[in-house]
Amino acid sequence: GLGQLYFKLENLNPTGSYKDRFAAAFVSSLVSRGQQLCICTSSGNTGAALAAYCAAANIRCFVATVDGAPLPKIRQMQLYGAQIVLVKDFGKDPAVTTAVFTALDSFVKSRSLPLPVSAYCYCPEGMAGVQTIAYELMDALPGGPDHIFSPAGGGGLTLAVAKGVMIFREANPGGGLPKVHCVQPFGNDTIAGPLRLGRDHAQRIAASNSAVSGLQVPSILDGSEVIRHCRTLKGKGYVVDDGAVFNWQKKLAQQEGIFCEPAGAVALAGLADAVTQGEVHPNEKIVCLVTGSGFKDMNAVETHFGLPGIQTISTVNALNDQLSVL
Repeated sequence: GLGQLYFKLENLNPTGSYKDRFAAAFVSSLVSRGQQLCICTSSGNTGAALAAYCAAANIRCFVATVDGAPLPKIRQMQLYGAQIVLVKDFGKDPAVTTAVFTALDSFVKSRSLPLPVSAYCYCPEGMAGVQTIAYELMDALPGGPDHIFSPAGGGGLTLAVAKGVMIFREANPGGGLPKVHCVQPFGNDTIAGPLRLGRDHAQRIAASNSAVSGLQVPSILDGSEVIRHCRTLKGKGYVVDDGAVFNWQKKLAQQEGIFCEPAGAVALAGLADAVTQGEVHPNEKIVCLVTGSGFKDMNAVETHFGLPGIQTISTVNALNDQLSVL
């Protein structure tokens, strides 16, 4: 029933996610400084993007990867030539996550290197690249969108979009500002719940138990800044069930032909909640961010969708039998 619903297809970027924007900006800065080593953390997409852009720039790349990162993302990093280590409970247990960041931060400082975590609190120069999503949305839709729904783990993407629309409108006055909404799974509700409840600060959780890969970030990171910027833009927080996310992932594929990873359907799950609550108007221009390709997490497809087995036929007669029932 929404007349102007759009999807921003970040799954079509070179490595299959919006993190290419971060990597393009960050690796360019490494090249400009003549640095030959990139140390980073990743739940998958950041590592894949940095590995690819480092390969193009002839820079060595080392990735400390979260426990449970989908194997296709790890293989993608390895194929680009990155060195990968998986750290048990990293990205799930806040104490372990903090310890990993502390160790990496100490190492990069000893080598005078930056730490490219896709969060403003760690790497604003890389996140400036992500802001280009907002510039494109504001430029492509006459007058800009009325609503932008963004998934969030640590909140960097949502903050980039909020910052980006403000910067664009300041440079191009005369139009309105979209409401930027933050959507998170229940199992990683660090930002969206506090935003909806009128709180000023994000909340750290004991552990992330969402099955939506890439959004398992129990630490606050950019969370409090997300709340501040979303509130300025009159955005709301939406907390969605993992099951709803997988349902909308399947619907995106079967009704729109958009094959995204589960995180890429989180924004749409939030919009569905907004529709139920009467918080969007049918005639408003609405954008959902589709953040990554479905090929990034094929395990989710195998696990959640109960797709039929594939039959092998051996004769043309058997093929004709299949065709006869169509």
